[in-house]
Amino acid sequence: MQLAKQLEVYPYYLPLTDSEGTVVRFGDQEVIMLGSNNYLGLTMHPKVREAAKAAIDRWGTSCTGSRLVNGTLDLHVELDRRLAAFVAKEAGLVFSTGYQTNLGTISALVGKGDFAIIDREDHASIVDGCLLARGTNQIGIKRFSHNDPDSLEDVLKRLPNDAGRLVVVDGVYSMAGDIAPLPEIVEICKRHGARIMVDDAHSLGVLGGGRGTAAHFDLTDEVDLIMGTFSKTFASIGGFIAGDPDVIEHIKHHGRAMMFSAALPAHNVATVLAVLDIMESEPEHVERLWENSEFMRAGFKKLGYDTGASTTPVIPVYFRDKAMLDRALANLPLPQGIGVPREGGGVRLDVALPARRGRVYQRRRPAGRAGHAGVAPHQLHGDAHESAPLQGARHL
Repeated sequence: MQLAKQLEVYPYYLPLTDSEGTVVRFGDQEVIMLGSNNYLGLTMHPKVREAAKAAIDRWGTSCTGSRLVNGTLDLHVELDRRLAAFVAKEAGLVFSTGYQTNLGTISALVGKGDFAIIDREDHASIVDGCLLARGTNQIGIKRFSHNDPDSLEDVLKRLPNDAGRLVVVDGVYSMAGDIAPLPEIVEICKRHGARIMVDDAHSLGVLGGGRGTAAHFDLTDEVDLIMGTFSKTFASIGGFIAGDPDVIEHIKHHGRAMMFSAALPAHNVATVLAVLDIMESEPEHVERLWENSEFMRAGFKKLGYDTGASTTPVIPVYFRDKAMLDRALANLPLPQGIGVPREGGGVRLDVALPARRGRVYQRRRPAGRAGHAGVAPHQLHGDAHESAPLQGARHL
């Protein structure tokens, strides 16, 4: 790490000096941002910015307390309700971050003698929620092969029938851009009496007209819990969990990651409410996102690049051999000071609005001149997965 810093090729925590959405300034260079999760491009939307400013004027910059004690505003209660309705569940609960949502939900629901069953490529926050539950509740943790229903069934049939079992999957996987085979997962979970939680961090605003993976497959009533985060489509920070009222009530009083953390500030809450208004009244944003995503994916495939199993705006470009890597580096130069991917690795690209096709299609300029296409530095290492390694739900 220190050597990388000395050589000025350390690729993490590099500050941007300016941003207008799809174009950002990195040092003295302007680059096209293809690493953001700002799927609908609403961080700069006038209505969203006005809502955030108005909330600061009314409520100030912090709630100065947890939701459990003195930090719950009427805005939080409204957002709890609106989000639950948006994903067609009866109740919802807003957390201060998406990471805390998974941490608090899983550790609150999976108790002693229960099992959490997770996909091998689930997000690190899901893994950490399981690890917290194992440390505090002595739960069992099982993993199944990525997007493999047969592997899931093999795991479930080996577990005790009288144990609580919670299966947790990502709706859209954040590195490969593939979608969980939810119909098959639902069928298997029903057969084995397991409950299902779907992390829709990369699905809300994308699948199901923007309402997520369960809506995409018309399986909302078959999924027990739907989780979402605000740092992507919702142009803010925070997260939420939605499900049956008694389950949400249990999490309210046992989800320590929410109970003992300061409540989400009013301007962040107001931002999400404004985004919900836009998504419900302007469906064209989701439609344009898909048009741009298919345009970019088709373009890479036409050029001979491997985009894996991606069918969403998360588009990986894999470099399976040296020839493909050399070709990519010649045609997609990176800003000076950013490391390059390795053979066998790849680059993850995220399509976001307001991405204009002219920018997506823009030809590169010579390295060192402003305006060339680039990617975010944290997207460059194909083997740096968001999932964390594992060491060593009755309330549903």
